[in-house]
This record gives sequence, C-alpha cells and structure tokens, in this order.
Amino acid sequence: MRYLPLSDDDRSHMLAAVGANSIDDLFVDIPEEVRLNGLIEGLPLHASELSVERQLTAMARKNMVAGEVPFFLGCGAYRHHIPASVDHIIQRGEFLTAYTPYQPEIAQGTLQVLFEFQTQVARLYGCDVANASMYDGSTACWEAIGMARRITRRTKAILSSGLHPHYVSVANTMAKFTGDVLETALPELTAEPDTQRLIDAIDGETSAVVVQYPDILGRVIDLAPIAEAAHANGALLVAVVTEPMSLGLIKSPGEMGSDIVVGEGQSIGVGLQFGGPYVGLFACAERFVRQMPGRLAGETVDAEGKRGFVLTLSTREQHIRREKATSNICTNSGLCALAFSVHLSLLGEKGLRQLAEINHSRAATVAGRLSAIPGVELVNDSFFNEFTIRLPVEARPAVHALVEHGILAGVSLGRLYPGAQALQNGLVIAVTETTTDEDIDALEAGLREVIR
Repeated sequence: MRYLPLSDDDRSHMLAAVGANSIDDLFVDIPEEVRLNGLIEGLPLHASELSVERQLTAMARKNMVAGEVPFFLGCGAYRHHIPASVDHIIQRGEFLTAYTPYQPEIAQGTLQVLFEFQTQVARLYGCDVANASMYDGSTACWEAIGMARRITRRTKAILSSGLHPHYVSVANTMAKFTGDVLETALPELTAEPDTQRLIDAIDGETSAVVVQYPDILGRVIDLAPIAEAAHANGALLVAVVTEPMSLGLIKSPGEMGSDIVVGEGQSIGVGLQFGGPYVGLFACAERFVRQMPGRLAGETVDAEGKRGFVLTLSTREQHIRREKATSNICTNSGLCALAFSVHLSLLGEKGLRQLAEINHSRAATVAGRLSAIPGVELVNDSFFNEFTIRLPVEARPAVHALVEHGILAGVSLGRLYPGAQALQNGLVIAVTETTTDEDIDALEAGLREVIR
C-alpha cells in the first residue's frame, strides 16, 4: 500500500460528503495568523533515508542526556536505574505486539500480567483493588475526581496547593466539560502543608479532597486527619502519588484512609523518555469498584476448573452506552504496565524497601550539603527523595546557568508557577540511587558559584 493511498477522486468524494469545496475549507475555524503558509523553512521537499537519519541524529545530539550528566530533576518524572532484564522481557514478541486482550482464549498471558500488575499496585497503594492502568498520572487524577462525582453526586472538589500544577491544569481542562468546580491555591515555601485549609474548606457540597503524597515540594503529609474530615462530610479522599518508589518507605495512602489512590508509575520500570509514554496507576476501596474507570483483569476458572483470566466489569464507553460509561479516555498503558510489573517483581518487597532507603539517605545527604551553603535554606522538615530549597536569588536563571556547567540542577518553582512572585526563589531537588558522589560535588560547587 502506498503511504498516501487516496486518489484525487477519493478526496473529491470525501469533500463532497462533508460539504466542503477544498481541504482548506476544513481549517476555516483556525485563525489566519496562526496557520502555516508555505513550506517549513530549512526542511527539504525530499531526502534519502540515510540523509534523514543523519539529520535526526544531529538534532538528537543537541539534547542533554539524563544519564550522562549530574541530574537532579523530579517533580513527577524520576531517573531510576532500570535493570536490563526489564527491557529484554518487554521486547519479547508476545508482549511487544499484544493489543487489548478481548479474546481470553488467546490472551491468557497478557491477562495474567495485568492481573499481577493490579495486585502489585493495590498492595503498593494499600487499597483493595486496582485497574489495569491508565493513560498517565495526570489523567488518572482527573478520572478520580470524576469517579468521586459519580459516587457522591456532588461537583465540588478541593485540590491541595501541593498538587502538581500540571495535574491541576489537566483537571481544569476536563472540568470545563463536566461542570465540576475545582478549588485550589498556590503552595507556600513553608515546611507545613495546607492541611488545615483543606479541612476548613470541606462542606456538604464537597465531592472529594485531592492531596499529593509526597507533595510538589516533597513534603510528606499525614493524610489521616484530612480523610477523617472528608468522611465526616460525606466526601472522599483522593491521594495522588507521583513517586511510587516512596511507598517502599512511607505509609501507604490506603492505610491512612484514602478512598481512591492514583498516580504516575514511571519511576518503576519506565525510563524518562522525554516525557512519555508513561503509565497511570489507579486503585480504590472495593465498595467503589463498579465506578472505577478503565479495564480490570479478573481471575476465574474454565469449564475444567483450571485457573484462568478474563476482562471484567467493562465500563468503558466502547463497551456500554456512552452516557453510562465511567470514562472515555481510560486507555491502559499495557507495555509500560508490564515494565512496571517486571521491575517490581525483580525488586520484591525487600528490594523495594532497600532501594527506597538508599533514595532517602542520598537525598538527606544532598539536603544537608546544599543547606550548608550561605544563603540557601531547606524548606522541608520531612521528605522522601525530593525536597525544596530557597535560594538567595531567583531559581530559574540559576538553573539555566548550571545547565551551562553541564548540571541539571532541579526544577525551579518559577517554571511551574511563573506568575507567583513568592515562589520564584524555590528550587525542587530530586535525588535517587543513580546520584553519585561526583554528581553531588558538582551540584554543590556549581550552586555556590552561581549564587555568590
């Protein structure tokens, strides 16, 4: 088949069917000033495959590769060591090319993987049941808010100021189409989270309180008082975990009363990959399972009494009437879920705890080194592998200056909250088991130089 299989006659018939005279008529709603007129400058009309490969390779070399420089970025995407066996297993043909396991008689392997993945996520989150994954962490967060609306029949959700602003943005985008009211605030550069603000805001109209754990500044929050206040008013507590590695060391959200726990699974088994694809995690209390979006793999027995696996409780819009569906974006990230499951299986419970301890220990070392620099203040009094410091200068230019030294020094709060003047000196630092002593020395020396 040709790359462009349509003929001029085909296009004419299609345009006639939609009542357009030309392809340009399809773009009349796009303002003229933002349309592309003519060819893209510098891009040839055609080139050989070898030439294209060389051009793209040259462009790729302009990137600063995470594994080759001191790397302290986090805020929802983390660099961890992924064993070579993870990549080897997920590239087996039966996994790499598998699609949705609609036919259980030929998809038992895929279904079992999803079932085991769900078990791992449920145990990690401290919940009764988990689904077969979501698109990513931010959309899983929105799905939880929508699920709380269906359960409580209320439309007011209160978002912690410590919730990642990108997650807040996704939720606000979706809420435009559902009528949900989302209340939030900007974080403050203090050791104390906004627990009291959240509790005070809960009322009889609240569907859910959404809290990130650990939050965007790296603070570890006691969720129990918020859960108690939410439940007293008939609302749900939604916990968002962007760094699942932390749950090898800190108490799970489910243990503290969270009704729905969601988040990003990238840091276990999935590389940074320039922002995706990633894998959303979603778990909840068993009593809410019929309102859970996405796919669920269940265990059963066949006609001969042998253990088998099937898709169950299918409430996606392609399975039932659209208005009754729990979601219309509940894509499950099967290959990334497999990578997550393989990595976690290789670690085991003991390995996960040990790895989490290494992360926290190295982060504590870096926090101590940086807070000893004159003018630098550690904001947190609790953290896992990510913490926030306040610089004596604006953080964003300092980060850019450190890039010139070959150091990716963290995420400036000015980048995440460009309009919030009180946050411009804040810098979020993430430290993992991949951080070396040489990396720490380079960051300390570089930071001393750029803020002096």
